Amino acid sequence: MRRIKVQYSKLGKQKAWGLAHSDELIEIDIRLKGRKAMEILIHEICHILAPEDDEEEVIRKSVILTKTLWHEGYRRIDNTEDIPLQNGET
Repeated sequence: MRRIKVQYSKLGKQKAWGLAHSDELIEIDIRLKGRKAMEILIHEICHILAPEDDEEEVIRKSVILTKTLWHEGYRRIDNTEDIPLQNGET
C-alpha cells in the first residue's frame, strides 16, 4: 500500500508553506502549528492524490477538509496505531 512521506523543514527560501514532490514526498514548513499545519498538509496531499486538479480546486478541497476535521476535534495529540485502518493496515 502506498504511503506519502512527510518531511518538516524551513521553507522560507522557497516562499512556500508546503511543497509536494513527484516522488510522493511532502515538505511542510516546520514553523507551522495547529490548524494551518493541518491545512497545508492536507493541501499537499491533495496535490499528490489528484495531480489533475488545479490550484483553486486543491485549495477548495483542503479548506473544506481542514474545517471539517478541525471542527470535529482532530488535533496532533495521540500517535497510537493499535486500531487498524479500514484496509486492515496498522
